[in-house]
Amino acid sequence: MLKYIIIDDEPLAHEIIEEFCSMLPHVQLESNCYNAMEAMQYLNDNIVDFIFLDINMPKLKGLDFLRTLTNPPKTIITTAYKEHALEGFDLNVVDYILKPFSFDRLVKAINKVSEVKTTKTLVKEVSNISKPTRLFVKGDKKHHQINLNDILFIEAYGNYTKLFLKSEMIVSHQKISLYENTLDASNFLRVHKSFIVAIDKIKFIEGNQILINEHKIPIGQTYKGNVIKLL
Repeated sequence: MLKYIIIDDEPLAHEIIEEFCSMLPHVQLESNCYNAMEAMQYLNDNIVDFIFLDINMPKLKGLDFLRTLTNPPKTIITTAYKEHALEGFDLNVVDYILKPFSFDRLVKAINKVSEVKTTKTLVKEVSNISKPTRLFVKGDKKHHQINLNDILFIEAYGNYTKLFLKSEMIVSHQKISLYENTLDASNFLRVHKSFIVAIDKIKFIEGNQILINEHKIPIGQTYKGNVIKLL
């Protein structure tokens, strides 16, 4: 069970979040806080898994409140102001959703909380497991054995993918989603709906582009938060 609180000065926002969350059996509301000071007092005495946090509140703004916390819970920003998104991700928020938001969008944000929690729980169990260094890729009626260190980036190609390696390019019969789920997230990063890059092969990041060798790879708006965490 994931325990949460809502921090928002608008009663209607509380009602909407509560209504959506009531449809999810694995989350439980612990408290309604209508300003940052109430939330600060509650968190001093209680532990929750995550918080819904509004930005524009009286006395103490949401992001300023987040900065005061030494060990903040996982945070989902809920706001009408998209211009603070980069600042929010700099504070390691789990997600940033714009009001008015749909039930599906809220569920997606809560799923990210679940993924972070599950990952941390499993860290000790997998820390001693050696990571694979090679991968077999099906393409051109062959199974190519690839050294993961040779991968520069991967590009979606319809129902196929192109794997750009140090010395060649291979067209794989698998979708890009398979590689996103298979490759180690500490070494490979999804930066666009059509691109996964090898983090250690990035030469530089400029604007909305990543340069790897002579290749310019776009950064998708949806994945910009992932890239910001590298900086």
